[in-house]
Amino acid sequence: MSAKYIIGALVGSFGIAYLCDNLIADQKIFGGTTPKTVAEKEWWEATDKKFQAWPRTAGPPVVMNPISRQNFIVKSSDA
Repeated sequence: MSAKYIIGALVGSFGIAYLCDNLIADQKIFGGTTPKTVAEKEWWEATDKKFQAWPRTAGPPVVMNPISRQNFIVKSSDA
């Protein structure tokens, strides 16, 4: 019986969190703009090339931002 209240509260809290995130970050209810470093694909590609060109002295290759990748193996952006 109490499980339905717990599950309902969890679903509700996730819904409220999503709504707040959407309003603040995407709809920008407090103003502001998206930085061009995030919005422009050319900037991201140039930055990614620069990061991938850095030499490593030990270990296998890694990416600078693994969250944006499906795995932690460096892959060419051309593929």
